[in-house]
Amino acid sequence: MTQQSPSTRSESMPEPELTGVRNFRDVGGLPTADGRRVRAGQLFRSGHLAHATEADTGFLSGLGLHTVFDFRNSADRALDGLDVELPGVRNVNIPLSDPADGAGFWKMVREGDLPQLRSLLGDGKAALRMTTSYREMITGRTTEHNRVLRSLAEESVPALMHCAAGKDRAGLSVAVTLLALGVDREAIEADYLESNAQHRRYRIRRASDSPDALSPEVMELLSPLFEARAEYLAAAFETIDATWGGTERYLTDGLRLTPELRDRLHGRLLD
Repeated sequence: MTQQSPSTRSESMPEPELTGVRNFRDVGGLPTADGRRVRAGQLFRSGHLAHATEADTGFLSGLGLHTVFDFRNSADRALDGLDVELPGVRNVNIPLSDPADGAGFWKMVREGDLPQLRSLLGDGKAALRMTTSYREMITGRTTEHNRVLRSLAEESVPALMHCAAGKDRAGLSVAVTLLALGVDREAIEADYLESNAQHRRYRIRRASDSPDALSPEVMELLSPLFEARAEYLAAAFETIDATWGGTERYLTDGLRLTPELRDRLHGRLLD
């Protein structure tokens, strides 16, 4: 597992102490292959904003955000709630997973149904579920990722990208954006793995106080779903290589990014 070194990211904004928003950070400072860096204060990532406190909202309002990209589906939004309103900020919902798949699954997770969880997640099935999801988001969500990148290039910065935990859908969307900016895969992985810090983890809302719902076995079964693992991101990169032969063709053929669009994207997000 790659660890972030001090030389990977230059100084960007200090990490704030947010109470109701998990996994927030500025993506600025990451280096590109041509020696540039992602501009600080232009691209942020986090978990959902539904539980932001008044102080959190004040901090977020002070970032000068143009757009918040919410990659949650309707099941996520029904569970955690809609994002808090930030004055003057455009909210764009681009679901990156199937609501019908999420609704029943997360109900089972909240209730801690141990027999069902064993059947669905045991024997490596949880990790397989994650790698499969990452692969499908690469091949099946090119239109959505094109929309995000086009929006960033045209007007939508500073921007914040989030999903529920800010780890998978937002993490992969940030990774795709960083690929388009010329950030190498090792630096992208280092940023992705920062989501493993304990204070960044998504808080599971329990619908039951039964012993099963809080048992160590339930938490062990769920652990692969709530970790940022290098193997998940690697599955996405491997899918790019297997499907398009590498990053460049993925960007041009898969995401349909023209040289002009990429130049505008670089101009907005790179120093």
